[in-house]
Amino acid sequence: VTLATLEGALPKGARVIRVMPNTPCLIGAAASGYSLGSTASSTTEHALHCRGLVSTIFGSVGLAMEVPSEHLLDAVTGVSGSGPAYVYQFIEALSDGGVRCGLARNVATELAAQTVMGAAKMVLETGKHPGELKDAVTSPGGTTIAGVEALEQGGLRATTISAVKASTRRSMQLGGVSEEDIKSKYNL
Repeated sequence: VTLATLEGALPKGARVIRVMPNTPCLIGAAASGYSLGSTASSTTEHALHCRGLVSTIFGSVGLAMEVPSEHLLDAVTGVSGSGPAYVYQFIEALSDGGVRCGLARNVATELAAQTVMGAAKMVLETGKHPGELKDAVTSPGGTTIAGVEALEQGGLRATTISAVKASTRRSMQLGGVSEEDIKSKYNL
């Protein structure tokens, strides 16, 4: 539902903020994106107040980031709205690999989930690019580069990018963006 639709349905002057949270908000680990409506950002005072309100509410359950344009909330949907499902699939696949190599399911799943959480914290807390952190784990001719090569051969990177694009595209479709605009304006 677009900001314009929401603003049109509410009393004139209502300050509207559109937010795309994700399910980890249930445990205080959300990654939410938001965009201010025209009335919410009509004055500096309104904008500051609304940003503060969103930061207070959604910051209490995780991260809340403003995007510069409402249409980017579709990309937020593709990355963080749908992203937990992609990560769950990766954790499940990592666990399946552990089981395939002899670990008990519960051990493999816990190790996989903790590994993803730890790697994510490394990205967030060090501020380093994920590629730099990957390279720090990857020694020449070692086990990690063998695994990275297998992931690249399997198309992990391209498939993940395609998943984000597909989710973003679907979000646009559900929001009423025409197929022509999706292709010409957004190159999806």
